[in-house]
Order: sequence, then C-alpha cells, then structure tokens
Amino acid sequence: MNPTHQLQTYWQRIIDRLVDQEEEQWLHKKVRGLEERGHRVERATFRIKPYHRIAYDRKESIRYMLFLSLLIKDGKKVYMEEGIYEGLALLERNEIIHQSVSTEAPYTSGLSPSAEFVEKEERKGTPFSYNRREAVRYAERWWDSYNSAYKHFDLDCTNYISQCLRAGGAPTWGLPNRARGWWYTGKNWSYSWAVANSLRWYLSGSRQGLTAKEVSSADQLTPGDVICYDFEGDGRFDHNTIVVKKDSDGMPLVNAHTTNSRHRYWAYEDSTAYTPNIKYKFFIIGG
Repeated sequence: MNPTHQLQTYWQRIIDRLVDQEEEQWLHKKVRGLEERGHRVERATFRIKPYHRIAYDRKESIRYMLFLSLLIKDGKKVYMEEGIYEGLALLERNEIIHQSVSTEAPYTSGLSPSAEFVEKEERKGTPFSYNRREAVRYAERWWDSYNSAYKHFDLDCTNYISQCLRAGGAPTWGLPNRARGWWYTGKNWSYSWAVANSLRWYLSGSRQGLTAKEVSSADQLTPGDVICYDFEGDGRFDHNTIVVKKDSDGMPLVNAHTTNSRHRYWAYEDSTAYTPNIKYKFFIIGG
C-alpha cells in the first residue's frame, strides 16, 4: 500500500468514527463542541493532497493538506463548515508511526514589540459607510484561495481580514509610515494591515479611516465584524477572523486565513493553539 493510500485509509477510519474517535483531538473537540451546542454533523467528506515527501532508508516523511468539509445540522437549517489543514505523517515500512495536524499556532511576527503598535491620531475623521455585504462576499470568495492583487503572506490571517474590510469600503490612511494608520500599496503596507497584534491595537483606538467599536461579547457582532485572538493570554494577539454569518443561537461563524477556514465557530476551542488562557477582542466595524 503506497503512503498516500495509507493516509487516505487513516482519514477514512477517522471520518467513519467521527463522533467516537479520539486520535485527532482537535477534530474530537470540534465535534464535541457542536454537540454541546445542540448541533450535529450530518455528513463529513475529506481530501488529501501531499505536497512534500522525503524518503530515507525505510522511512518516509509526508507533509500534506487535509481538505475537510462538515455538513452541520443547526436546528431547521444546515450549513457547511470547511477547512484546509496542514498535516504531517511519518511512515516506516509503509505503516504510519506518527500523524499530526496543525490548525493554528501562536504567532510570532518577527517585528520588534514597538513596531507592532500603530500610531493613531486623536482627531476624529469623517465616518465611513461600511458595506458589510461586500466584505462578507469577499470573505466567502477568497477564503480558500488568494487574490493576486495582494501579496500572500505565510501567516496570512490579518492580510485576508484587511482585504475583506477594504472590499467593504473601509478607507485607508497613514501612507507611507508603516507604523501609522492602515494602508496597502502593493509594494508596501502598514503593520496594521498584515500583523495580527497591530490590527488589534489599531481597531481599539483609531478615530479616522477604518474605525471600530469594541464590545464585550461575540453575540453582539454581525456579519462583517472582526474578532481578535490572543491564544496564550500573554497580551500579544495572534490571529484575526471575520464574521460571515450567525448560527441559530445568534453566535458568529467566521472565515479566516493561515489555516484557511469557512463558517467555523468563533471560539476556536478546537484549535491546536487554544489554551485555557485565551482572550478575545470583539470589534463592530464602523462603530
């Protein structure tokens, strides 16, 4: 049996025992969370795409992408949650001896702490009209691919959110100072455009251009709004998502990049980066 077939067989066994399996803890947490909210998985499908393989002696290392789709029953409605996850399998004599999937990881920007904080002006600018429908439409169009009009980052979550906000009509300002405002030119961009922690701090206090209102809970958000995540609770925010719809309980379902996700439950308790210390920030865009 070739290695790709071994992976297909492994994941088919996981899907066949989706409710009871515990080998893939992140997936177990996802399914358990759905059940606790009164939802259930009606159907699950997957696809494997290997992209890097190293063979040595009788061992092999395979990196691959897992494309997973879950059809979820939510009261009288159904919706599809989708995700593209990075996997690593180690095989010996064509048998899997180690298998892991990574969803998110705490983010390290490579910037100095001072560079991640964005200068904001105190004067209040002209309020902008935010087209939430267009922001969500963009989020749905590009959740699993990349718009060639923008640079693609290895850690792309904030770049993707910024693109969605721009599609909704959010105005840019601050060029050419990277530590000022929120902007993108193609060859350069502000820290707040592409760095998770910078966007979080920008949204907390900007009074011109792209503005937002911080609220206390996720249920106060509507499609087009933004959630920021500090997985380790250390004060540095690692990830951002955009709300694209709400479930029957009025809670957000979000889209994201880096681990490309669609209609994922907002709390990210199924993430491999999740810790009990996680902190969130909730922003109503244009508020």
